[in-house]
Amino acid sequence: MSAPHGFSVSRYAPERGTLAKLTARDSVLRRLDWPILLSALALSFIGALLVWSATRGRTELNQGDPYYFLFRHVLNTGIGVALMVGTIWLGHRTLRGAVPFLYGLSIVLILAVLTPLGATINGAHAWIVVGGGFSLQPSEFVKITIILVMAMLLASKVDAGDQLHPDHGTVAKALVLAALPMGIVMLMPDLGSVMVMIVIVLGVLLASGASNRWVLGLIGAGIGGAVLVTALGMLDEYQINRFAAFANPDLDPAGVGYNTNQARIAIGSGGLLGSGLFKGSQTTGQFVPEQQTDFVFTVAGEELGFLGAGFILFLLGVILWRACRIARETTELYGTIVAAGIIAWFAFQSFENIGMTLGIMPVAGLPLPFVSYGGSSMFAVWVAIGLLQSIRAQRPMTA
Repeated sequence: MSAPHGFSVSRYAPERGTLAKLTARDSVLRRLDWPILLSALALSFIGALLVWSATRGRTELNQGDPYYFLFRHVLNTGIGVALMVGTIWLGHRTLRGAVPFLYGLSIVLILAVLTPLGATINGAHAWIVVGGGFSLQPSEFVKITIILVMAMLLASKVDAGDQLHPDHGTVAKALVLAALPMGIVMLMPDLGSVMVMIVIVLGVLLASGASNRWVLGLIGAGIGGAVLVTALGMLDEYQINRFAAFANPDLDPAGVGYNTNQARIAIGSGGLLGSGLFKGSQTTGQFVPEQQTDFVFTVAGEELGFLGAGFILFLLGVILWRACRIARETTELYGTIVAAGIIAWFAFQSFENIGMTLGIMPVAGLPLPFVSYGGSSMFAVWVAIGLLQSIRAQRPMTA
């Protein structure tokens, strides 16, 4: 049985590690997807300026140092880029063999959040404080492991040429492995991360060629699960209030609707060109909560205006466009599924983050990829960029 979509093992690039055994013609620099890399770097740079603007006057947060968050954001970006380089060096195929270990480690980390090691930050008990002012949010890395473990299972027989599409048994196993960490994250509860993971699973299933009945069944199960979770009272009061405020923006504008109302005021006041960096009245007046993290887009809307905020959307669009191209051109289903999972992750999380600042999506506590302040999120998205670069680098190069 021939492999689908023109997949051919004999056409693979280096067997191990993207950086290994490359000739001068097939150099690493030639194989990198530069639009993705430059767009991600530009977003991180813009994010550093926005985070700095949002926090330089917040003495209760920056410990009296106006450069505190700026330095840490740049440091997080640097560590993230290093993780990307390491991911490229290892190669996504080498990491494929380490997926069981990475999956087990992710389970251990998210279980640790439910122990006394866990900490509550901004209403979510989803963190592990590791000392020195540093904290880790394991659910960010679970997004990656869900993509990898599902890709490993769904593509195994297809890439080997034994099947044209994943069989029902394989799909069921993949869904069970994805459901386990999602269930633990739901217990925290970290509803925003679970929403992203559900979209990731849907994207992975669609890319794998699995039967549409699985996709429709998963959507139905998701709706039923949401109803059940609400009926059993598994959501915290602040999460229920967020959805209530989304359904009725005029409900308690000084309370549960305050964040969204102030975010819309900030973005709307920016106009076409914005008030100028560090000159936004809503930002300097500290009217919008969590502006360095979940609501960082409001700083862009107010101080950089429609054009500046639109440029951020353009850069995110470039990353998604190039990632789609990588998914389409790879010669193995495993690479296609990994790229598709990352696309679903970035697309939904960006839409949700920006949408909640505009009032068209409920507040879910999700950062804007590359832009928002946060080490765990920054590390995870740069690892994802490394996976995309590895998939592209290990495909055959045309003359």
